[in-house]
Amino acid sequence: MKIVNRGFITVAPKQAFWDWANQFEDDVVFSEEDEVEPNVYLITEDFFEIEPLIEQNFKEIFKNELSMITDTEEDWPENRTLDLFLTWFTLEIGSTVFDLEKSGLSAEKID
Repeated sequence: MKIVNRGFITVAPKQAFWDWANQFEDDVVFSEEDEVEPNVYLITEDFFEIEPLIEQNFKEIFKNELSMITDTEEDWPENRTLDLFLTWFTLEIGSTVFDLEKSGLSAEKID
C-alpha cells in the first residue's frame, strides 16, 4: 500500500442537479434517491480550511459535472455561483488517499 500526496473532494448530485439534468434525457429520469456514485477530485493534501479550498475549485468541478450531462455550454446555468454549486451537490473533503494497487498511477489530461 502507498499513500498518495493528494487530498480529495467527492461530489455527489443532489435533487436540484437531477431536476436540471433530466431535461436532457428522454429515456431515464434521475433522482437523488438513485445510487449514483460520487465523482472524486484530487486536490492538494496540505490544506487547513475547507471553505477557501472549495472556493478555489468549485468552478472547474461545476463545469466538469455539467459537461457530463451536456457539452452544450449554452444549456448550462448562466449564474454558476458557489451558492448554486452547494445547492446542487453534496461534498466530502479529505486529506489522505491510499493506493492499494501494485501498479503505478497514470493520469490523462482532459479539458
